[in-house]
Amino acid sequence: MKSLTSLWSCVANEMATRCCTSATLDIKYVERRVEHEGLSFLAITLADFGKLFQRWLDQGHVVPSECRAMKNLPGSHTGLPAFLSGFLARVFDSSSGALLDDPDIEAIFAVLQLTLLFSKIALPEATQEGKSHSGGDRKVVSPKRERLAMSEFIQCEQDVKAFDSSLSSSTLDEFRVMSNMLFGDVFAKIELNLDWGFGFIPKHGPGAVADKLSSNGKYDLRTWTARLQDTVSWEHFLCPNPSYKEEMGEEVSILEPGAEMPVRVITVPKTLKTPRIIAIEPAAMQYVQQSLLSEVRYAFSEDSFLSRVIGFDDQEPNRFLARKGSLCGDLATLDLSEASDRVSNQHVRAMLSDFPHLSALVDATRSRKADVPGHGVIRLSKFASMGSALCFPMEAMVFLTLIFLGISRESSAPLSRDALIKRYRKQVRVFGDDLIVPVDNVLSVVNELSTFGYKVNVGKSFWTGRFRESCGRMYYNGQDVSIVKVRQVLPTQRQNASGVIAAVSLRNHLYMSGTWQGARWLDDYLGRVLKHFPNVAPTSSLQGRVSFLGYQFQRLDPHTHGPLTKGYYVRSVLPRDHLEGPGALLKCLLRNAQRAFNGYMPPRSEPCNAVSVASVDDEHLERSGRPEHVSIKLGWRSPF
Repeated sequence: MKSLTSLWSCVANEMATRCCTSATLDIKYVERRVEHEGLSFLAITLADFGKLFQRWLDQGHVVPSECRAMKNLPGSHTGLPAFLSGFLARVFDSSSGALLDDPDIEAIFAVLQLTLLFSKIALPEATQEGKSHSGGDRKVVSPKRERLAMSEFIQCEQDVKAFDSSLSSSTLDEFRVMSNMLFGDVFAKIELNLDWGFGFIPKHGPGAVADKLSSNGKYDLRTWTARLQDTVSWEHFLCPNPSYKEEMGEEVSILEPGAEMPVRVITVPKTLKTPRIIAIEPAAMQYVQQSLLSEVRYAFSEDSFLSRVIGFDDQEPNRFLARKGSLCGDLATLDLSEASDRVSNQHVRAMLSDFPHLSALVDATRSRKADVPGHGVIRLSKFASMGSALCFPMEAMVFLTLIFLGISRESSAPLSRDALIKRYRKQVRVFGDDLIVPVDNVLSVVNELSTFGYKVNVGKSFWTGRFRESCGRMYYNGQDVSIVKVRQVLPTQRQNASGVIAAVSLRNHLYMSGTWQGARWLDDYLGRVLKHFPNVAPTSSLQGRVSFLGYQFQRLDPHTHGPLTKGYYVRSVLPRDHLEGPGALLKCLLRNAQRAFNGYMPPRSEPCNAVSVASVDDEHLERSGRPEHVSIKLGWRSPF
């Protein structure tokens, strides 16, 4: 804990120097609060203050009552809070609290960096139990916060049911019409493939499954559902070759709807205050979801309009529009709370209702029940939680539909797809629950989202002032004021591999952001943990310091004559996971088919088992999955 406070103090002094002020009293105050409250002050109280600061930037003035209500953080009745007042006075008027006409960008960055530095930190298990960290890298959520998260999950489910019953048939019909205008061509292409029986390329995801099968064990899957069998047969997805059909038919179990395995709901660390809820899908469901996801992404890539307004991988367009919105004030950034868990299955069914084969397949791949710790198995009204391969694209399509429904409410004439393409292709963007919409239509869009049961996170949505945030980047008046965040507690010994890796990454991000005193403090700290901590290029496999002065090396490779540097590199070993028989053949054929699909797009009528040449990597049939342990080893490696 002392190391984190020392890091904050170092960064505070550096920010004060850059802003021509003093942070001495701020540092003493933080030290006193941390001594009594521990990490929660840094990770929760300070983070809450940072969110208030963002809201003040958007509103254009300080609200002292909000500050005073936050755990007695020093404030005044009429002006600025006493805490960080040296920085705040360069952004807001000291007496009235109004935003200055020309606020100091450095001071805005400083307040954001100092308040949100620890907002994403996750504690290791041993530390949460009050023990010293001894090298483990498992992060956990406290039991109390996990129980609260599960209760909120249940409450969210009840909210979805309530909104489902409140929506009129005419409202859903408007939603369907708008969806058809936007996605009709994409859905029609996928529907055509299904009508003609063209084979999708199956794919297993990298994560865990509710069946608790290993990475290679997924290819020996012998469980299917009757709902899936009605749309896609197990013979196509599980058989590597038709000759195995009879042999495997005796082993495959077809589960009726009542006997289907529920998704397993768990929590994973997000912040110290709030965990993230995900649902682990059964292997059969995830298998077909991944296959359909590939088809959806491929169809979207061929549509020039949809590929501009919905993102699946690239966050930069959202960030570009957020920066533009902060500069021109014409674009708003919206963030949704519990976005995935509030997407109703009724909304997805309405969206796909004119495409019966696609609708049937999406419904067949959707798990209907969830096993929620402390609440038992419940039936789901939501479409899917995070963990389903279709959750992200379906929520994006629902949100885009609602955005344009909101825009159409204020339009004097009915919207056509050509009008959308011409006017809004550079004004609307959806990436998950990060939305970009025109400021002129933002209230109508927010109202439409609320009508369908979605909660706009007011604290992280901006459209009034010059502050914008989207996809992890923050901007004020066109200037990037994005910050660096601590993700893990600093390591105390080299054996804590994940802690060392995170600390090195933190040091390099601070350095590249220009927070050089903070980076120098971490240089000294890591120098005591690591015997060798050389200067390296950003692309080096060594755990070292990125520097604008270049990299270091001690000798040349005798074979390649390239430079070599002594340092620590990451070593991970895949778990043993032997696979043989039909499962091994299936994996090889699918890997080869997927590579061919990514390379040249094979004929859509070509089934996955028509590929005759297996693709084999060393030991992938012996070792597979995510490494159980990560370590760092000392050795000679290239510094670039």
